[in-house]
Amino acid sequence: MTPILAAVTGLAIVASTLAVVWAVQLKTRNAGMVDPVWSWSMGFLAVWYAIFGTAAFETRLALGLLGGIWGFRLGTHLYIRNAGKPEDARYAKFRAEWGPRANFNMFWFFQFQAVVAWALSVGFLVVAYRQGDSSVPVLALAVAIWLVAVIGEAIADLQMERFRGDPSTKGQVMNRGLWRYSRHPNYFFESLHWIAYVPLAIGSAYWWVALLPAAMMAWLLLKMSGVPILEAHLVKSRPGYAEYMRSTSMFIPWPPKS
Repeated sequence: MTPILAAVTGLAIVASTLAVVWAVQLKTRNAGMVDPVWSWSMGFLAVWYAIFGTAAFETRLALGLLGGIWGFRLGTHLYIRNAGKPEDARYAKFRAEWGPRANFNMFWFFQFQAVVAWALSVGFLVVAYRQGDSSVPVLALAVAIWLVAVIGEAIADLQMERFRGDPSTKGQVMNRGLWRYSRHPNYFFESLHWIAYVPLAIGSAYWWVALLPAAMMAWLLLKMSGVPILEAHLVKSRPGYAEYMRSTSMFIPWPPKS
């Protein structure tokens, strides 16, 4: 399968999947399911490109395993976190602002999510169709970056879930563990994860394209759907969050200001 055909087919599958999720939320009135399905879709694209790519077997195997496991873990975490809960504040805000056009706008918002997933997957695509073999040191570097990023994000997620589940911390600001050094360590490690595919892309004439997903993910999280909406809500709902913002790095883990 050519790279273009693999990309177009992958986009069609993800867009169709998110259309089904949109149809489901028409009844549930909860758009939060798009988050885990989006993550699973990203893992699917990594495996899809790995299967149909033309790169050396060990390169495609690494791509399929790293991308697939990452997407499965993140999607499963988001599913468990959202299942049975009220609609995420972001989507509830959109629904209220859109009013009578909420269903129509939500459909195209979900399709935009499919396009974003497809755009991020160009890093996977470059790896899947690169020429030449990946050396052992290059594979080891990719795995090392991936392990730091995925384990770091999993620890941050676990620490936050334990904090939320502790009745004694209700209404407090999470500033423990990794969250002492970054207000959004999960976002930092999520962005770092995309750097893991850059070593695997080296050897391709378009290896530099593999750098774009990390920058794009950081921009989306810090400027679009992540930090701005979340922190605007937390400043209003959590006493002490404004002080936490002043003393703690927003993104890159760093010792807090005294």
